[in-house]
Amino acid sequence: MNIEQYISDTVYRTVEALYGQVEKSQIQIQKTRKEFEGDYTLVTFPLLKLSRKSPEATATEIGERLVADNGEIESFNVIKGFLNIVIGASFWFERFGEIVACENYGQAAPTGRNIMIEYSSPNTNKPLHLGHVRNNLLGYSVAQILKANGHNVIKANLVNDRGIHICKSMVAWQLYGNGATPESTGLKGDHLVGDYYVEFDKHYKAEIAELVASGMEEDEAKKKAPIMLRAQEMLRKWEAKDPEVYALWEKMNGWVYAGFDVTYKALGVNFDKVYYESQTYLLGKSLVQEGLDKGIFFRKEDGSVWIDLTADGLDQKLLLRGDGTSVYMTQDLGTALSRFEENSLDDMIYVVGNEQNYHFQVLKLVLKKLGYEWSDNIYHLSYGMVELPNGKMKSREGTVVDADELIAGMVETARNMSEELGKLDGCSKEEADEISTMVGLGALKYFILKVDPKKTMLFNPEESIDFNGNTGPFIQYTHARICSILRKADEQCIDFNDCTSAGGCLPEETEIIKALCDYPNIIAAAGENFAPSVIANYTYELCKSFNGYYHDHSILREECNTTKRMRLQLAKQVARVIASSMKLLGIDVPQRM
Repeated sequence: MNIEQYISDTVYRTVEALYGQVEKSQIQIQKTRKEFEGDYTLVTFPLLKLSRKSPEATATEIGERLVADNGEIESFNVIKGFLNIVIGASFWFERFGEIVACENYGQAAPTGRNIMIEYSSPNTNKPLHLGHVRNNLLGYSVAQILKANGHNVIKANLVNDRGIHICKSMVAWQLYGNGATPESTGLKGDHLVGDYYVEFDKHYKAEIAELVASGMEEDEAKKKAPIMLRAQEMLRKWEAKDPEVYALWEKMNGWVYAGFDVTYKALGVNFDKVYYESQTYLLGKSLVQEGLDKGIFFRKEDGSVWIDLTADGLDQKLLLRGDGTSVYMTQDLGTALSRFEENSLDDMIYVVGNEQNYHFQVLKLVLKKLGYEWSDNIYHLSYGMVELPNGKMKSREGTVVDADELIAGMVETARNMSEELGKLDGCSKEEADEISTMVGLGALKYFILKVDPKKTMLFNPEESIDFNGNTGPFIQYTHARICSILRKADEQCIDFNDCTSAGGCLPEETEIIKALCDYPNIIAAAGENFAPSVIANYTYELCKSFNGYYHDHSILREECNTTKRMRLQLAKQVARVIASSMKLLGIDVPQRM
């Protein structure tokens, strides 16, 4: 049952009975604010012309009629023009029965919408780092949430495997690698290639300094540094399909892909389709020509193609270089068109950091001007950067937080803390390994996903692994605690599948049921806003409520068997929703801890 819709329809019938014909839009229902008594609130101001009474008198009249005509509505109170409606415990217990009976609780009916979400988008010149971790976790979680909202979702990864930055690693490996391979060094392929990207930058800076010392201006030195000229020449050879350069490119990229796969597996993320920039960067050239033919774009004297967006409050944007080579915008125009057409997409979501806000604003506008109305269905899920207690990361200088090291560190920290707190007592080595991995990754994922995507976040690993407070381990421990209760009930052969309310629920029990009833709305809100943080913070509040309730009220030691069975079923449904919500965040929950 859609409870909010049910209340809205009930209020509609009551208002119609009191005042005659009323528009559905005039019935404004919202959840009651926490500081007031009530479950749902009716805003009476749109109804005053019908009632011809003051807001307070209108609210009181409607409230009295609702209580008189509907057994589910227990009472009401009026705060100025707001009618706060209190729904009886029996109504909520009936809804609880529906939750128990629903196999796929929280899963919306199929919508038929096809949505592609692109995330990760790594460069093959370096390993994944903390920034990529936020991107991957956010993209994967949003994909899971959209699936739960009934959409068909395609998870896509566009690998940036070409360009000058890739050539920098290749040149440095040629010059200083001495034939090093992942096998000969014992390094993951992405780490090995990343080391040579850093190596390139070190030698590049040294050459610039040498040229400046000889009397050259710094800007000129940056252009004429021998190692940079060599990288630019390599890029030209790559675009010309030089066999030697192409073979080296394929070999080193192969190392990187193997390394990425290990990291993706450790993070628990995956993709339905993988695209490569080397295969897509030419796609947009036909669209550029189309724009020229229509007079939407213009060509400058150097042969480059531009679009003038000054009338739209932006500036002129380069779409094709004078030598005919493409830029990122060229590529993105082409890939957007091909993806929408090939996959019959209704929506396309790009998970990209907020430094690219302008790029996506231009992308949508250019496609719109070319006449592609589906450009309105392109969304940029813009997220804030991840910062560290000691400042920002810098890839070229090799001062990033490596994803693999971060994952390993989180698992190790989780193991140490769990052992200290006795959470692994009685566990086999295999169980301890599994729990430590689960808790470490759960801590990492939750810490990142509980923050609104749009916000810049400060990542502090020590704060994330805590079995108290708004953390992943706290939620995981709550699930494990409930599983322990249910195992003991099973050992005692207590059958609680058919449970009834023993003379009414306690207020705390009713509040937990209300929270469970809200789960589908939470999933819908998270999907609408592309915000896993909505799921994360809901689950934390649910766990906090259950733990408070469990502290004050016995479950297995309850003397009344009917009450005991009801409480066991309540605990089971809380655990079920915890597991379901955490799955939407890509987080596993342990059965024991």
